[in-house]
Amino acid sequence: MQLEVGAIVEGKVTGFTAFGAFVDLGDGKKGMVHISEVASEFVKDIKDYLTMGQVVKVKVLSIAQDGKISLSVKGATEQPKSSKPKDGAPRRNSNASVWQGNKSNDSQPQTFESMMAKFKQESDEKMFDLKRDSKHGGGYNRRGTNKL
Repeated sequence: MQLEVGAIVEGKVTGFTAFGAFVDLGDGKKGMVHISEVASEFVKDIKDYLTMGQVVKVKVLSIAQDGKISLSVKGATEQPKSSKPKDGAPRRNSNASVWQGNKSNDSQPQTFESMMAKFKQESDEKMFDLKRDSKHGGGYNRRGTNKL
């Protein structure tokens, strides 16, 4: 059996760790379901959702060059969302970020890492500006009273 990213396959739960579960996909292939990919809600204990030997449907999220297979239970069970609700009103884009610093000229959604890098850069620039302003008379003197 040739696995492809995005494929939904069945496998048997063969083991647990604190951060996920291992699933035997057959043909000597095993993958791992991270605890965040088990259910749509917060999962404290993976054993509340999966049991040893349980046959589950999983979605192949990625296949690394070293052969590690990343799987998702919730990805295999979630229904694809249509672009419009039944009443015809447009649905809010789920990739849109509330954070205004996420605006990009390209149409590709940004990764979490790129958004965090941009946030860190902007934060560092703001901190630098604040420190520079406080060194040039924009603050309090050592006794805690305003400079006049």
